[in-house]
Amino acid sequence: MYTTNRIRRVALVSAAAAVLAVTASACSDSGSDKSNAANTTTAAPPPASSSSAAGGTTNASAPFGPACAGVPKDGEGSFDGMAKDPVATAASHNPALSTLVTAVTKAGLVDTLNSASNITVFAPTNDAFAKIPKADLDKVLNDKATLTKILTYHVVGQPITPNQLASGTFPTLEKQSVTTKGSGESYMVNDTANVVCGNVKTANANVYIIDTVLMPPAA
Repeated sequence: MYTTNRIRRVALVSAAAAVLAVTASACSDSGSDKSNAANTTTAAPPPASSSSAAGGTTNASAPFGPACAGVPKDGEGSFDGMAKDPVATAASHNPALSTLVTAVTKAGLVDTLNSASNITVFAPTNDAFAKIPKADLDKVLNDKATLTKILTYHVVGQPITPNQLASGTFPTLEKQSVTTKGSGESYMVNDTANVVCGNVKTANANVYIIDTVLMPPAA
């Protein structure tokens, strides 16, 4: 009888130990899963935020300025279309730059501009050229040397970002420098020309469309 009772007690203790072992294992696995879940949540990257939400900054890669609204929404003259062509070809698709294209063609600079790489062009609009008295403009357009000097003064041999426009001095292909200043979406070149549509990408250039023709300082 004593032996039988002893055997029963041993069996009960063994069963209880087994239950405790299974329970402990389950709790351990559950804790491990929670820990892994917590680690996964911590390691996950934060959602991307828009630049405006981050502090009202503008998109550094997007064109800006009041005249950008007049650029076609699609086709070769749109921002996407111009980005596919080198700068002189891209400008020829923008009706607001037709006088500039005529000047570049007369100066024989189409191939020079199209074959350059990583340049910046300050591109005067038709209205910018219209500020020059017609007789003077016609004279310049028919003087290749003077025309070339003026046009190459609008070209910088490096890409210029909007941030760099805030306060900068840049050597041009004409060998003299232009200065820029401003902030946000308001910039000026040489204190005379306003950027009316900036950060326009072409296949080989960054273009800032301006409202006044830049004149190189007298040598």
